[in-house]
Formats: sequence, structure tokens, C-alpha cells
Amino acid sequence: MGRSRRTIPEELLLLALDPTTGTTAQPQSLDLGLAGAQLVELALAGRIAPDGDRIAVVMARPTGDPTLDSALELLRRRGSPVRAVHWIGGPRLGLRQTYLTHLERCGMVHAVAGQMCGVLPTTRYQATETAISREIRARLDNAIRTGVPPDPRTAALAALAHAVGLGKHLYPGNEGRSSRSRLRDLIRHDPMGGLVAHAVMDVQNGAAAQPRRQQAAGAGAVRQPAARATADPAGAPVQSRHGHSRMARVGAR
Repeated sequence: MGRSRRTIPEELLLLALDPTTGTTAQPQSLDLGLAGAQLVELALAGRIAPDGDRIAVVMARPTGDPTLDSALELLRRRGSPVRAVHWIGGPRLGLRQTYLTHLERCGMVHAVAGQMCGVLPTTRYQATETAISREIRARLDNAIRTGVPPDPRTAALAALAHAVGLGKHLYPGNEGRSSRSRLRDLIRHDPMGGLVAHAVMDVQNGAAAQPRRQQAAGAGAVRQPAARATADPAGAPVQSRHGHSRMARVGAR
């Protein structure tokens, strides 16, 4: 995979960056969306394919993108197709920060150091290549305005933007209600994007752990109280005892 094309995770993150504050909109669900966007990008590259509600590796050859190849290798090691909802709901240690650092290295954003309450160090990210962000936004706007079925990459990006709640960031207020509705409707134009987007929403609704709980109940297991998820020092989610995760702050705000 050449690096002349931006990946869907990169585009999703650029969409979420607020040009005024340098923070990311919907930071908790965005972490889920980035994990899902990696799946879509790998599918478009011919490395994975949907198998019902699961994801199967069909070609283990690296793409040339280190972050995507890391995800591909983890999927390969599973040895069998994995449910999209379980993959997306798993721990993602610093994934958003990884992509922010990559975008900074590529010159698309620059880091601005600051402090919270005059004590705690913070880092915000400002877009430097605003033309790129405008082009990404224009693709979504065009798909919403014209009603013409978008290309697979734009359809998948729209599905993920809706799934993580970026609609109210991109099209705020009552005047943006119809645009948010049409953004949601674009989810049907890409099967893989739709599968992943629904998995992202299922994780947010707590559906990732339900099959496991049902299986345990069927085996006569006694349901135990759910363990509270914890976070690593960087604020990344750590998997709870039942396999689902609660997202905590990671990277920039």
C-alpha cells in the first residue's frame, strides 16, 4: 500500500479535530472508530474480509503501513475469524495518540504544548494542511447533498463518522438535522463499513459482552458482578474481566 493515499483512520481523525480548540470531538467513541477504521482499510487492501459478523484474514502479506500491519498481525494470530464487535471492543493502547503522532510526522498537524490548571501538561493538535481537511469534508458534504452513492472509501468514512457521533460535530444544531440523517443513511452503501459501524455502535451500547454472558449462563455458570475497567497511565482503555472495555481519555483533548 502506497503512502500517497490517506488511510480511513487518518481521515476520521482529521474530521474529528476541532480547528479552533485543537481537541478531538467524541474522544471516547473515536477510539473505537479508529479500531474499526483499521478493519475497513485492511478490507479495502484485500487483507481481510467479512465472514458473517466476523472478520477473517484472507491475505497476511503486510500493507507497508506499520500501524495497519500491527493490527493485521494480531488478527492473523487469532487463527480463526473474530467477531468485529469483540475486536473493536478490545483494548486499544494509545491508538489515537499513535495516529496523531503519525499525522504530525507527516506535517498534517502540529502539536501545541500547554498546561491544565497551570500544572498538568497537555498537548493539543492543530491542523496545518487545512486543504486536506476541507477536501475530506467536501466529499462527505457532496455525498449528503447529491444523494449519489459515494465511492467505498467515502461511504465507509461516513458510516464511521456517524457511528462515533461526529454528525453533531460536523452538522450541528437544528439546521444540521437533515444532514445528520443523510449521513446516517450513507451507512448502507458499503457492506464492510456498515458491519464495522454497527459493531462500533454495539460496543458503545454494551453489546460486546452479551454473547459471552449468554454462553456462560447456558453452561450453568454463576454470573459475577462486572469488574470495573481500568486505564493505563496514558488513559488508554484496559480490558475488563468480561472482555469488554470502557474507554478513557487518550492523547489530546
